[in-house]
Amino acid sequence: MHTHRPKIVVIGGGTGLPVILRNLRDQNVDITAVVTVADDGGSSGIIRHYVNVVPPGDIRNVMVALAEVPDIYKDLFQYRFETTDDFFAGHAIGNLIIAALSEMKGGIFDAVQELSQLMRVNGHIYPAANEPLELHAQFADGSTLSGESEITAAHKLIKRVWVETSDHHQQPHAVQPVIDAIMNADQIVLGPGSLFTSILPNLMIESVGNAVRESPAEVVYICNIMTQKGETENFTDADHVRVLNQHLNTNFIDTVLVNTRKVPDQYIDYQRWDEMSQPVRHDFQGLCDQGCRVISTDFLQLRDNGAFHNGQEVVSELLNLIGQPRYRIDRGS
Repeated sequence: MHTHRPKIVVIGGGTGLPVILRNLRDQNVDITAVVTVADDGGSSGIIRHYVNVVPPGDIRNVMVALAEVPDIYKDLFQYRFETTDDFFAGHAIGNLIIAALSEMKGGIFDAVQELSQLMRVNGHIYPAANEPLELHAQFADGSTLSGESEITAAHKLIKRVWVETSDHHQQPHAVQPVIDAIMNADQIVLGPGSLFTSILPNLMIESVGNAVRESPAEVVYICNIMTQKGETENFTDADHVRVLNQHLNTNFIDTVLVNTRKVPDQYIDYQRWDEMSQPVRHDFQGLCDQGCRVISTDFLQLRDNGAFHNGQEVVSELLNLIGQPRYRIDRGS
């Protein structure tokens, strides 16, 4: 007798996505990770510039999170050269492998599927698009900027973002398995991660955004615990959801996971990558006004001098939601 394995699609990028996937990996669920391809900083950005492949860094981290191989494989995949050599300095082995396989297979999608088999990945890893995309932002002051790393470094309040192909000649498109996974999902999870540079770049691919809007699956947003300097400075949890809804022109978030444990003072104004963070303030009425069910509890994990999500607690709540009636009756409300 076969039991239904819930299909969970997790959309995002950066360092937040692997935390959730690592804790989902051992559960009896069918996992699909849809990963942003608009990164242009660090090792990924250099490889993208020289080889013109999809930036591999976020995909590498997701692959390690879902891989079921001995730790030495994962450690090798994550290893960064410490040499001062102009090219190899700072590059992760996994980034180079993904870039090489992308050239061999003629694209990132087939490369990731091949590598997923080699790394015994539990689930599916799909790049949001089969080519590198360029992220653009319009700031509150009316100015615009291109490139994920430049946008992040500007530390300015963002009004909206959009993505284009690198040659600007055509609309970005997702490969069909991405759309199929979203449409057939039982649950779609957004985040945690940078609102404007990890989550929205995926949703701004028109076919992906449309699929998320139209999917019968429950859409769950894992709200960030801390703000980002400039981008989400002084944001409440309701502000995060409002930005997502505005970018897709409808109230499409069904459920929001919110951390309620107080972040200790020594983690407030913590400076990392020259960013000053503050705890995201709560506006439960604002969330309810947008039609969201709110699950608020202690999701906090303090580590590495920072405030992060406790992946185990988040996944526990995600699994509790599976099979429950969807909260939202009309997403367009």
